[in-house]
Amino acid sequence: MKRLVILGSGESGVGAAILAKQKGFDVFVSDRGEIKEEYKKVLIEEKINFEEGKHSAELILNADEVVKSPGIPEKAEMVKKLKEKNIPVISEIEFAGRYTNAKKICITGSNGKTTTTMWVYHTLLKAGYNVGLGGNVGKSFALQVANENYDYYVLELSSFQLDDMYDFKAEVAVLLNITPDHLDRYEYKFENYAKSKYRIIQNQTADDAFIYCYDDEVIQELMEKEKPTARTFPFSIKKKLSGEAAWLEENQINININQNPLIMTIEELALAGKHNVYNAMASGIASRVIDIRKETVRESLSDFVNVAHRLEFVATINGIDFINDSKATNINSAWYALESMEKPVIWIMGGVDKGNNYEEIMDLVKNKVKAIVCLGTDNTKIIDTFTGKVERIIETKTAKDAVAVSFSIGRKGDAVLLSPACASFDLFENYEDRGMQFKAAVRGL
Repeated sequence: MKRLVILGSGESGVGAAILAKQKGFDVFVSDRGEIKEEYKKVLIEEKINFEEGKHSAELILNADEVVKSPGIPEKAEMVKKLKEKNIPVISEIEFAGRYTNAKKICITGSNGKTTTTMWVYHTLLKAGYNVGLGGNVGKSFALQVANENYDYYVLELSSFQLDDMYDFKAEVAVLLNITPDHLDRYEYKFENYAKSKYRIIQNQTADDAFIYCYDDEVIQELMEKEKPTARTFPFSIKKKLSGEAAWLEENQINININQNPLIMTIEELALAGKHNVYNAMASGIASRVIDIRKETVRESLSDFVNVAHRLEFVATINGIDFINDSKATNINSAWYALESMEKPVIWIMGGVDKGNNYEEIMDLVKNKVKAIVCLGTDNTKIIDTFTGKVERIIETKTAKDAVAVSFSIGRKGDAVLLSPACASFDLFENYEDRGMQFKAAVRGL
């Protein structure tokens, strides 16, 4: 019996454990932290052996294969030991992919991947497809492979998941953009991170589809170095493209797939903002490539409701808008949020810096931001960078304080924007927890 060890006991780890047990593996789950009660309960019910608060070498280094949580970096001590012993380390996505014949539509990019993934999933559901949602959103892909029988999966994939994928193939791969993010995990080398994102096309054949942003120079460079084998479908808001592609002409989106163009105005789109024109084009192409009717795609592009914590309007109090963009964990996401703001902004930001270069958004900050409210344990870099560039910088330690301070300095016609540009792990469990606390504080005003 093959021994499969799973490092990390979150959604993906527990899902992988259930699938592995079903497939006859000797399964062991190890978590260096505490296992959440809901997941512990599942492991006990399924009679899966586990440990928490440590990684025991004698129980891990005898594995035939290891499934690693995307949150565990390559430089972690146990991962190094596994590599030294040549024990294969893979992601939950790689593992689950072995046991399904479903078509997989996989979406990656530094920004917009959750919105685009949900948009594609929304369209497939509307079209009556038998479809699952997984990867970085929804339920664990492995758990669904174990318990469901879907014909399609829409998967949001992070660079960390792609790093540990080898034989997995996306029948439809979508690459939205590549901008600096998570550089702390890539030796602070942008090219390493970019290559990681480009792994989305690995193992594709001429029958598969690769949908990519034509306007992204980094993607163009990667494509010159390694030409995709799959059929390519570019999208652009800067240039009218020919062939099977999507582009913006004046205020009209053209999605030309199967010689049957779908044309709609950007005003008809469910989500505003330049970045959402890109997301809509990518979603539209992905849906048309798998033969969803034009009318269904058009409807889905105009009636989709965006995910929580992504430019989510919370409330207007005393004429001040409160907007929750907690999912903006990098500079580029925050750039999109600030770019879409029409009112003077009180910007709540900060947290765990992932190698941010704030100069990239300096012009936007000078033009749009009247005050910065820091929400992190170490705000030195933010204060050093923005002192003299905005009227006020205030430090806070809780979402409640950040909201109260923003409200007290806000005036009618302002917008309070939580768009942290950083990870949340210093003060919160994750970006959802940060967003929920922000919303609760706003409702408590």
